[in-house]
Amino acid sequence: MPGVLNQVFTDLLTQHADRLAVADTQRRLTYAELNAAAAEFRTEFDGWWREAAVRGSGEARPRVLVLAANSASYVVAYVGLLRAGALPFLLDPALAPEEVRAVAASCGIDAVVHDRPLHLGTEPSGPVTSGGYTLTRTAPAAGQPVADRPEPLASTEVCRFTSGSTGSPSCIEFSGTAVHNAALSWRDATALAADDRVLCFAGLFNGLAFNTSLLAAFLAGAALWLPSGLPTSGQVIRFLREIRPTRLTGFPALYESLLRRTEPIPELAELKVALSSAAPLKSTTAEELRTRHGLAVCNYYGVAETGPLTFDPFPAPEHGQGHPLPGVEFVFGDGTGTTGEIRVRSTSMGSRYLNVPGAFEARLDRDGFYATHDLGSLRDGRLHLSGRAGSGLNIGGRKIDSVEVRRALLASGATEAVVFAVDKRNGDPMLAAVVSGPDGLTEDGLRVRCLERLAAYKVPERVVVVPEIPTTGVGKPRMTAARELFHQATDSAFTS
Repeated sequence: MPGVLNQVFTDLLTQHADRLAVADTQRRLTYAELNAAAAEFRTEFDGWWREAAVRGSGEARPRVLVLAANSASYVVAYVGLLRAGALPFLLDPALAPEEVRAVAASCGIDAVVHDRPLHLGTEPSGPVTSGGYTLTRTAPAAGQPVADRPEPLASTEVCRFTSGSTGSPSCIEFSGTAVHNAALSWRDATALAADDRVLCFAGLFNGLAFNTSLLAAFLAGAALWLPSGLPTSGQVIRFLREIRPTRLTGFPALYESLLRRTEPIPELAELKVALSSAAPLKSTTAEELRTRHGLAVCNYYGVAETGPLTFDPFPAPEHGQGHPLPGVEFVFGDGTGTTGEIRVRSTSMGSRYLNVPGAFEARLDRDGFYATHDLGSLRDGRLHLSGRAGSGLNIGGRKIDSVEVRRALLASGATEAVVFAVDKRNGDPMLAAVVSGPDGLTEDGLRVRCLERLAAYKVPERVVVVPEIPTTGVGKPRMTAARELFHQATDSAFTS
């Protein structure tokens, strides 16, 4: 029986056959051409899998990690894997090799589709596909029999990842119905239409792009443009002028880079929708974009585990994150007021974490509301964020788990570490740490060793090494004291 997503894509690729579906700098595919390319990918994958895979566990669906940059070929591979009956796992390609190995082991990954060298202890064993990807079969982790792999739910059709609260990437299982619901609610609430051209600079593995710019665009018959590489202001402007997009999707750094250009950018005023996530765009940046370029940016709010949650058709700095999407319900704090920790229930929620049993369920209350650890309130029907509870940090649109970073610092030679965010003089957030350790421990040495364990964006930009970090009465490091040590060492060049 075909999965929900495979059937939805099959219908859409036929329905909008002659329209442009997806494009990058190298490749443009109509819906019909995407349909044919996905069928070709499926044929190549099926033939390779029959020859290369060892399925001693009786696994009905190969678990395939997709590790690649945005491109038209990424979409071909994703749709082709769904068509082959495989279970795609969409992972951030910026993760360090050790993080990728941990994901492959904890999720029982069978194969990787990749556009870059792997460091998993295995050799590429598959063909280079029509999209330029390589297929590699992964061996079971040492000491982990294939039979011990966690079993996905029967309803799971795609998996994505979040750092979560466990200190390592948590694999979120999504049913096809949940993914379809997310795309439908976004299409309908934002009036996404066939004449839209979506320019997306966020990685398709990320909820911002996955929920707003992939299936949602295809449901409308729109065109999805996927540049690769860093979204420098020059690259963004080039695409704005070449394709005249109606929608722009990116992180705060993209919009801030545009303000560093002195010349007018009239194409920005032509955008119907501009989305920024995951950190809210600074009010000063939003106001300057509106004043100089006539661009109003919407602060998209979504949670990896629950899907897209808000949208504002008339964004403004004082409007916060916008109105709840259809199928989204918020409660705050103990549920009796309109402020406090945000809990949410949606029709696009994930099912559970595949590789962290019980952790997802522990954040659900008896009514099925998920505790986001974000703090906020609902005012005039719009959601406003006010902070973050727990260990999560938001640096330049990337959610970072301070527990994970601390563990990497300890594994790199520190005896104690405190991780936090500070603001640079220009107001941009920066990841920082204060550590103690043996003689000879240096900032440069710690950063180099952390880069072996973490993605570059998770490595603190500044590390202050001190003889000792003051502790509380129960022996825990004092955050306030650690911040003070940091500011003393850096001559107060940063703000908390």
